[in-house]
Amino acid sequence: PTRRSSDLETHRQPKVLIVVAHPDDEYAFAATVYRITRELGGIADQVVITNGEAGYRYSALAESIYRVSLTRESDGRAHLPSIRKAETIRAGEILGIRQHHFLNQRDSGFGDNAAAASTGNWDRHHILSTLSSLLDRERYDFVFTLLPTADTHAHHRAATLLVLEAVYHLPEAERSAVLGVDPGLKQDGAVRFAGLPSATLTRTESETPAITFDRTTPFGYRDALNYQIVVNWVIAEHKSQGLFQSDYGRHDVERFWLFAVSGDQARLRTTQLAEELKPSRDQIAVAR
Repeated sequence: PTRRSSDLETHRQPKVLIVVAHPDDEYAFAATVYRITRELGGIADQVVITNGEAGYRYSALAESIYRVSLTRESDGRAHLPSIRKAETIRAGEILGIRQHHFLNQRDSGFGDNAAAASTGNWDRHHILSTLSSLLDRERYDFVFTLLPTADTHAHHRAATLLVLEAVYHLPEAERSAVLGVDPGLKQDGAVRFAGLPSATLTRTESETPAITFDRTTPFGYRDALNYQIVVNWVIAEHKSQGLFQSDYGRHDVERFWLFAVSGDQARLRTTQLAEELKPSRDQIAVAR
């Protein structure tokens, strides 16, 4: 059914589709997803395009855990698809992911420049068909994907472009609000992104983020808790990615840009989500 403006005026539990290129990319918005599913009663599903098997280079620590050789490319490509799926599912249990959709595209990896990584082997038709079917059937309020900056991993950029294309082909009144996320540091100050000149679908509603979720906002007993704890839980599940473990505490904010292709109704929906994501009065009031 088409969304009506009256639907947007009343509180509803957010329904989110996550679209990422690799297992562990959900790290970028882990705190926000946890807040939505575990504390706001919302729903989140996830699409993972590749198996992430090109991440074998830093898997040495995990070889003794999984009892297989992983750091030789042939061994990593043989074993990592199933290992990384299992890690993603365990991370998803923390984040409250309702359903995972693994599209099983080969992760070709990259040489010296991640921004130039090839996606030529991806079955573009299959990916678009899957995304379009999910968006049409599930009527997600939001799609979370990674911000497609010029210097980001080319697989991340390609995943975002595919979901923007799928959303674009929906009637405007039925489009999800598509949000591109870039985790960062508060000390970075004003971060701007208006879109890629070479890809008009990446144009954003504003150069500045529509939502900023602070992972380090204190709450609970003596203000001892924050959402960085949840992010660290997620990182720890991806044990086959040894270098990824060094991201503990690396970013303290999750910044979301709203893509213009989302349509006029998306602005109000996104503003409402920004308000709902703020820590609840109950969280703030516990035993200060």
